[in-house]
Order: sequence, then C-alpha cells, then structure tokens
Amino acid sequence: MNELLRAIPKVTELYDLPEVSDLREHYAPSSVTEWIRTVLEQLRSAILSGEVTTLPTLEELGDRICRVAARESLPSLRPVINATGVILHTNLGRGCLSDRAADAVYDIARGYSTLEYNVEAGHRGSRHDHVEKLLCRLTGAESAMVVNNNAAAVMLILSTLAQGGEVITSRGELVEIGGSFRVPDIMELCGCHLREVGTTNKTHLSDYERAIGEQTRALLKVHTSNYRIVGFTESLPLSDIVALGCRTGLPVVEDLGSGSLVDLEHYGIHDEPTVQNSIRAGVDVVSFSGDKLLGGPQAGIILGKKPYIDRMKRHPLARAIRVDKMTIAALWATLTTYQDLHRAEQEIPTLAMLAVSGEDLRASAAQLCALLKERGVAAEVVAQSGPVGGGSVPTQLLPTFAVALPADKLSPNQAEQALRCREKPIIGRITEGRLLLDVRTIFPEDMEYIADTAAEVLA
Repeated sequence: MNELLRAIPKVTELYDLPEVSDLREHYAPSSVTEWIRTVLEQLRSAILSGEVTTLPTLEELGDRICRVAARESLPSLRPVINATGVILHTNLGRGCLSDRAADAVYDIARGYSTLEYNVEAGHRGSRHDHVEKLLCRLTGAESAMVVNNNAAAVMLILSTLAQGGEVITSRGELVEIGGSFRVPDIMELCGCHLREVGTTNKTHLSDYERAIGEQTRALLKVHTSNYRIVGFTESLPLSDIVALGCRTGLPVVEDLGSGSLVDLEHYGIHDEPTVQNSIRAGVDVVSFSGDKLLGGPQAGIILGKKPYIDRMKRHPLARAIRVDKMTIAALWATLTTYQDLHRAEQEIPTLAMLAVSGEDLRASAAQLCALLKERGVAAEVVAQSGPVGGGSVPTQLLPTFAVALPADKLSPNQAEQALRCREKPIIGRITEGRLLLDVRTIFPEDMEYIADTAAEVLA
C-alpha cells in the first residue's frame, strides 16, 4: 500500500498531460489544478480503503480529470427538460418565458437602458412607468406597480395600509405558500395584527361586521389558490366584502395568488378568478404573481386605486423589493402579447400548454413514441392526467398523454435517475410503477434529444 501511495503521480506531472492541456485552454489554471487534486485525492482514498491495488495509467487519470472537469464546470442553474406534465413546476422554475420576453431581457441586459430615465423630458424617470399603463389597460385598474414577488407585494400592501392596526380575514383563508411562508407570519412582519373571523369551513358577513373596531385598518381576502375546502362550506362573496369596505371606509385587499388575466373556463379549468373581475368588483388593492398563470417573470404585481398605490410607491420598503430592468423587460413583453389573446395563446408557453388540445397532445405523444421505437425502445402512448402546478387550480387535473418507457432493462427508478443525471436533465414522473414522459410540457425541439438519450440509457 505504501508503495502505491508513493507512486501516485504529482500534480505537475498530470498538469502536462495532453488531455489536461486541452482543459487549460478553456478553464482557469486554478480550476484545472483543483480538478487534478480531486482525482488524486479520490485515488489516495481508494488505495487506503483497499479498493485499488494497481495504479491506473496516466491516460486513465487524464480521462478521470476530464470527467471531473465536465461535472464541476456545469452551472448549478441550467436548463432541464420538463417531462412531468406540470406546467408551473416550482422546482423547475415555474412558467417559461415567451421568445418575445426572452429576447426583450437579452436586449436590455446587454447594455444601458431607460430604466429610470425619461428621454422625452431629459431627466430622471420612474421604473414604475414602464408597465403601469399596460397593466391598467389590460385590467381596468387605476394604478399599478411591480415588486419582486407576490409575498413581497402582500408585505408592502399591509405595511402601507395596516401597520400598527388590525387586518380582518377569514380563518379559512390563512394560507401557507411554498417554503412555509404563512399569511399570519407576513402580517406580523408588517407590524399589523391578524384578526381571524369565522371558522375553517364557514365565514359569514356578520363575522366581519362584529370584528370591525377602532384598530381595524383593512379587510383582506385571500384566494386559496393552492388548496380548496370542500363539503359543508361557505365563504363570503367578494361583492359583499367590497360593500362592507365601502360602508365602513376600510380598504379591501385581495391576494389572488396565481392571478390570471384569461378566463380559464376556455381551457376546461373552472372557478379560477380573473384579475379583471376583482377590479370590476371594486377591490381597492389586488396582488398576484407574475410567473404563474400570467406566464411572465417572477414578480409581485399590485393593482388598485391610485391613492393607495401612490402611498406604496413612496414606502421605504418599495425600494428594498423593487424589480430590476430584466424583470421589467420580460413583464412588458409578456403584457404586450396579452393585447391579442390569440397571439398570447400561441406565444406564451404557459397559455399554450393550457390551451393545447387533446388531439395535439396525442399526436405529440405518438411522435415521441415513434422516435423511441426507431431507436429500439419499446415505448407506449398512455392517457394520463396531471396538475397545473405552482399552487394553482389545486383540485383540477388536466387530461393529457404521455409516453411510458419500458422497464425490462432498468427499473423505473433507475431509468428516472439516469435521465435526470444527464448534462441536460430529463425530468419525468413515475406513476403506477411506470416512468412517464408527459408531452404537455415538452417542447418540440427537444423530442430528438429525449429519444436519443432514452435510447442510450435503456440500451
């Protein structure tokens, strides 16, 4: 063992190998040295454990260094192929931007911009101006602003309107979103007090009326976008809360969560409110996410009555949670597309995936299945159903089609891991003991890569 340890090549010896010389042309010398040391440390550990009794050749060590370099130089944030069928997959980045939005980000990110400059007046402008008119035109709101996500939007709203006072909300709407962020916790951070009314399954107008007192600052309605309470239930209609707010002079705030600008009934999704309906109902302030059903970048969009929005724009917290130029560029391009709904359904991936017909899904699954069979993989088209994802439309599943991969050479778990660990990961789902590739969330340009990779893995 000691002789083997003494015979381990030095870093400098491996540094001059032809394979390593190629790496030095593309990567920093310090990185190459680190990869060499990683390989040597692995070899030393294997010798000490008795796993290795013969030293590998220099060529074999060079190959190992190249494999370590390939693995370590991969960015941790990189593209994947979403074959789960979950459109708004939070772990996979939620909605995908349209080509128009991605191009807008690129154009703005690579140079200077009019982020806070008014070219007509020749002096400082406001970053709020870029999308405010578009948002108002699309929704009918008086005023609008954008922050970095919807949780931040709710924090800003409550900090502005209710700090030091009470906010009344239904006990059945005390939601928890991803990462254990809860409405009561957000209220506490904002310096206001939660006043729960009603019960988990039933809340009446009288519950709100009895709770209003001298310390009440706002009435909060939270759309339970990531869960539903069913059975013996009753919640107060939005119109009744708005009427109560008008009678008492209290602002009505609604956290819509997912926030759709499109009536999802067209896609077979029921009872999902639209932003426009809330504005028409007279809600004073509405907030929702930009990267869920809207299909834009991560953002918290705040709409409502101008006096309230103006106060939020001046609040110190607004600067801490403001959006950058790339978010504004993507959001502007996304909202512009919404001016023509037909074009939006074609260009915005989230809407396109919601709107795609069953016939088109079946055809896509048949195409992928054929590509796999051409490569010797005995795949099969199967009818399935799956969620929208992202905490949206929790009780409804969308009918879809998927390709089931065979399990004769690798188990579903083994095949799933092999596809997931590729340089460009393919993320499928295992249902009823079969590994499925759901075509609803697969882009056409990825079909050949999926077929080639699956054939290699299952060979």
